[in-house]
Amino acid sequence: MIAFWTNVLWNMSSQWFWERESGNLEMYLVAPISRMSVLLGMAMGGSVNTSIRALGIVLLGIFVFQVPFQLADPLSVGLVFVLTLVALYTMGMLFASIFMLYGREAWNTANLLQEPVYFLSGAYFPRIYAPVVPFALQAAGSLIPMTIGLDAIRRLAINGESIAAVWPHILALIACTLILFPLARRALNYMESLGKKEGRLTLRWQ
Repeated sequence: MIAFWTNVLWNMSSQWFWERESGNLEMYLVAPISRMSVLLGMAMGGSVNTSIRALGIVLLGIFVFQVPFQLADPLSVGLVFVLTLVALYTMGMLFASIFMLYGREAWNTANLLQEPVYFLSGAYFPRIYAPVVPFALQAAGSLIPMTIGLDAIRRLAINGESIAAVWPHILALIACTLILFPLARRALNYMESLGKKEGRLTLRWQ
């Protein structure tokens, strides 16, 4: 999941920023297509590309480091994995909309979000939903789809639990997607309108 979050930050969230810096944003703005369709294409391409790299990491862990897996229900793992990616890249679409008008702030924000999300999502330690973890950290981490998905995948793939144990995770991931997608659309429309009014959409090297 670390590979996917890195892709969301640097290839999805910052995509409009890179396009503006390279002078390509104007072509997207005059193209007779929806801006959301462009973001959806970026999300699909990024997820497929990163999945190949993540698969290599998983195979390395299995055959080289002998990481034990207890897959009682592989289909459940696949379902949770897909829902996690959808929610995570929907969050990336929201960030991309917000980063559209920002220059160096987008770069700094992406750097700022990288390590704290690794910490809050439980990527650096086995489980964030444990009694030893303060409730405030658990609540903050639950705002990130990767936290929910990573915990569910660990329960299914490592602990050998059934899908009944992760139904709250599945519902939470679906809720994240249903909430974040409309927010991303609204943010994109607002930022585009604001940028046109202020003349900042094509302003480079800020």
